[in-house]
Amino acid sequence: MSESKLAGRFFDAAIGLLQRTRDEEAAGIAAAGTAVADTVAAGGRLFAFGAGHSSLAAQDVVYRAGGLALMNLLTVPGAVGVDVVPATLGSALERVDGLAGAVLDSSPATEGDLLVIISLSGRNALPVEMAINARALGLTVIGVTSVAYAEETRSRHASGTFLKDHCDIVLDSKIAVGDAELTHEGIEAPFAPASTVVTSALMQATMAAAAEQLAERGIEPPLLRSGNVDGGHEWNGRVMTEYRDRIFYRN
Repeated sequence: MSESKLAGRFFDAAIGLLQRTRDEEAAGIAAAGTAVADTVAAGGRLFAFGAGHSSLAAQDVVYRAGGLALMNLLTVPGAVGVDVVPATLGSALERVDGLAGAVLDSSPATEGDLLVIISLSGRNALPVEMAINARALGLTVIGVTSVAYAEETRSRHASGTFLKDHCDIVLDSKIAVGDAELTHEGIEAPFAPASTVVTSALMQATMAAAAEQLAERGIEPPLLRSGNVDGGHEWNGRVMTEYRDRIFYRN
């Protein structure tokens, strides 16, 4: 069977976006890595949040082999991936005013901690209010979003603002409005989204920059190892014991 031309076109589009974010967001990634390292060094806790498919990139850095053990998933019931039926309920919850504040107030996040908020469009009430409330609590906020949405769409938050307007650091995924890289004759809707690929890369690049910063300061980064390699469970047990007061997914 010959190779798929459309599959190849998707790889080309994804690689192009990865190269663009690497080059254009280098300073932002370094700043985000420094912020994460500062929080770890100061005894703070790390959190990541995303709603819908944006949650995939948040989950990718939580309890992950090769990742920072201190990264905790901040969850909003019904808004994590497609874990509710009907799946459309998750999208509806992203537009509910006041939900973010209730979640933060019930979470262990506090002043001095850091929260990464992932939202492709950054236009819904949930990520906007999450950023506003987190900063009011004294958290450092990193936003991972597509700035194009703020330029080409209207906010769904009462303030008329977007996620990017309420962050200490913004990482732009460069994803076009609609999140579909391909079109083709005979297929009416655009298809092949690349936001998960690019956003996950931005998250992992930030974690790598943070580990680099910690090592340069003489601090051993609290990284997890794969449980499928010899000694991995023992390593992870030691890390989780040492940092147990800053890890919440094991409670």
